[in-house]
Amino acid sequence: MLTPTQRRLLDFLERYWALHGQAPTLAEMGEALGIRSRGTVHRHVQALVAAGHLRRIPGRKRGLALVRGLEHPALPLLGRIAAGRPIEAIPDEDRLDLAEFLLGPGRFALRVQGDSMVGAGILDGDTVVVESCEDAPDGAIVVALIDNEEATLKRLRHRPDGTLMLIPENPDLRPLIYPAHRVRIQGRVVGVLRSYG
Repeated sequence: MLTPTQRRLLDFLERYWALHGQAPTLAEMGEALGIRSRGTVHRHVQALVAAGHLRRIPGRKRGLALVRGLEHPALPLLGRIAAGRPIEAIPDEDRLDLAEFLLGPGRFALRVQGDSMVGAGILDGDTVVVESCEDAPDGAIVVALIDNEEATLKRLRHRPDGTLMLIPENPDLRPLIYPAHRVRIQGRVVGVLRSYG
């Protein structure tokens, strides 16, 4: 049984791990719990290790890992499948580490509304995995905040005159062109999730 403080610490660690892809420092844990003593925070961490919720990673700064939940979600990876001409079916057995694919420092997810990116394979209702950044190269699909009010998902193009072009991947829609000071890049798309169920 965990104490209420240990439960709060474990909840904080899971949220922090989801946002940053690593463990927080003892100082960050103490701040989240309202505890000033690092020794007290360390004792709570030790209790979570002893209870099997955390494990230590020797030789690493922030050397803690979650044992359950977000640390190692995985699916069986059984081989390859042709999406063009058929290929020989050769069974293979491996694991696809979903944490490696989806999680990482500064990553977050957004649900897509609309059809402006259908040509890039991003459909209404999909979920995009986004890596936080303040700039991105030409051609990247980005989350752009316009005038600090409206966010949109578009392909980025830097123009020679210093403006930014936000290009939809839908022939029915026109590109948006803004002075650079009106656009804040909030991240670039690194993955797309879609459910067929």
